Amino acid sequence: MPHTPFQNETLGALADCILEAAPTGHESRAEFLARCSARLHTLPLHRRALMGTALDLLGSRTAALLAGCPPRPFAQLTATQQHRCCLAWTESALPPIRSAWQAIRRLVLTVHYALPEVAGAVGYDGPFQARQQFRPFEGPLPDGPRITPTEPVARGPVILPGALSPEPLPAGVHRGASLTTDLSRRADVVVIGTGAGGAVAAATLAEAGYDVVVIESGSWVTRADFTEQDAALTERLFADGGLRATDDGAIALLQGGAVGGGSTVNWMIMLRTPDYVLEQWAREAGTDGMTPAEMAPVFAQVERDVHAGLVPHDAHSANNQLLWNGARALGWRVHSGMINARQCVRCGFCSFGCRHDAKQSVLRTYLPRAYAAGATLYTDLAVTRVEILERDTGRGTPPRKRVHASTPQGTHVTVDAPLVVVAAGAVGTPILLQRSGLGGGGVGHWLRLHPTTMVNGVYDRDIVPSTGIPLTTMCDEFIRWRGTEYGFWIETPPMHPSHTATVLPGFGAAHAASMARFNRLGVFIGLTRDGAARGVSSGQVTVNRRGETSIRYRLTPDDEQRVRASIVAMGRLHLAMGASAVETVHATPIVARSMAAVESLATGALSPNRLALFSAHVNGTCRMGTDMATSGATPDGERHGVRGLYITDGSLLPTALGVNPQETIMAVAQLLSSRIAARHRGVSQ
Repeated sequence: MPHTPFQNETLGALADCILEAAPTGHESRAEFLARCSARLHTLPLHRRALMGTALDLLGSRTAALLAGCPPRPFAQLTATQQHRCCLAWTESALPPIRSAWQAIRRLVLTVHYALPEVAGAVGYDGPFQARQQFRPFEGPLPDGPRITPTEPVARGPVILPGALSPEPLPAGVHRGASLTTDLSRRADVVVIGTGAGGAVAAATLAEAGYDVVVIESGSWVTRADFTEQDAALTERLFADGGLRATDDGAIALLQGGAVGGGSTVNWMIMLRTPDYVLEQWAREAGTDGMTPAEMAPVFAQVERDVHAGLVPHDAHSANNQLLWNGARALGWRVHSGMINARQCVRCGFCSFGCRHDAKQSVLRTYLPRAYAAGATLYTDLAVTRVEILERDTGRGTPPRKRVHASTPQGTHVTVDAPLVVVAAGAVGTPILLQRSGLGGGGVGHWLRLHPTTMVNGVYDRDIVPSTGIPLTTMCDEFIRWRGTEYGFWIETPPMHPSHTATVLPGFGAAHAASMARFNRLGVFIGLTRDGAARGVSSGQVTVNRRGETSIRYRLTPDDEQRVRASIVAMGRLHLAMGASAVETVHATPIVARSMAAVESLATGALSPNRLALFSAHVNGTCRMGTDMATSGATPDGERHGVRGLYITDGSLLPTALGVNPQETIMAVAQLLSSRIAARHRGVSQ
């Protein structure tokens, strides 16, 4: 894909228009199109087909006519007419046109700016391990006293790794590609998924004496794989090669896709669930044993397990200093955060694994504990269904279940066990349950995303948002907004060229001019705690009539208000720090140059593909609760009506959190897997 001459011709012509004035790469058009095709092959088949449909639509005579141009195929229009089409499609009143245009625009930009020579042309410093320390906010801190014993940042001279050899597989880890014949085996427990929830469950149950088999669809990765090549690692480490999105393409969904899940690629921030959220869960979902007082020791244990420590003030990147100083100048609350790291060298590549083994993801913490306790992990295995093999008598050991999985090469693996823990994420878990005939009720509904957008500030000095620890500060001034427990908060992201190019709006010369300011952009993200309309399920993850994964989401009017307010607040922060201009990421950006004009940032449309939205916090599709009609699992994490089938990932969260979810998922998984171990002791005998 693209697989027809017409689609090839259309994509090439669109790329010429989109990349007008962009830095050029050392490749031919044929090589560029081949890289686009390779990028699309990370998508599921039906998503690839949709991209083909997008090219057919944009290349059609009808699309040109709707844009006010002669009814000819896009590739046959003049350059001026092609430019007019792209402008018209950007603000088209027809959602399918906007969706198709943005999908192809993002594809072209992410593929083009993946080239090292193109990224270098906009001032990108490149992989940290291949160069010297360029910036004062990257690399180890100067030698000196540590603020706390758990301080996560390296101080003094540190030997950085050069070339790294592949590491041997730990005992108990098996790559799916090495399985050449079908395999059947038994266990006490099968854990599906190795992210924050699955890894904690695997370690807890294995250490309790259970025979645990862990199955992961992603590949095994170690520090030798983390080459700090942002585009290549995005394809390898993220779900759908980093191209996962809602059906309409309006919201990009950034989920881990290798062993370790989101913990391998996240920004390390560790935040406890707010007390008022835990209290809400007790009132509305009937959770038991999860009051703030009861969860405090669980959080503390998780923090010890992953070596969470407070980032010292002198370790903040320039981007984080903007947020810190801007919030203080405005009199707003701002905090330094804890990160799960040891000897962090502030390289800025947290989204692509950790070459320095500083990030204390589950690859370094819970999974090694699971192997040491006898657990077995199979990677590169896609679980297709869970089959119930026995009638449930309601007494004694839960009925035996069979987990069916297969390798990319077609080798079939089955594991029989009375206990199954599903931790495949808030997309994978409901899809697996539905394909197994175990859906219904609240399964697949109540998707929560912490919908996130971005506001950029243009500065007269280098900020370099690609370097330093990505996220060490958080402004929670508006976490409770207008008297409600639903608000928004502001953080800082890492920005590398391939991703930055897709988020910045526009095309052609205007987009190239924005990318040319790459190092002078300060970048804030505003995250909204969605679900303010309590009885509204604004998102669903379902298997559609064709058997494909469907992800749908719409902002409610309540949530739209918070997104707009977050945009204005981010604009105020930038202007307070001396930005010459602040820019939204609407399809046609809104620009403000003074505090008097900052409210104008809230006036842009929020309909699909008019504002760049994304989420790295995909939760809530099998939430805990006592009402089977509106929840997917009991307050103990057990699937309603299926004894011995548990869920321990972010899909279980009853509401959006209002903070980054890694610590919450780990703590809930710790609590629930301890209950599972205690409840089913006879299984492991």
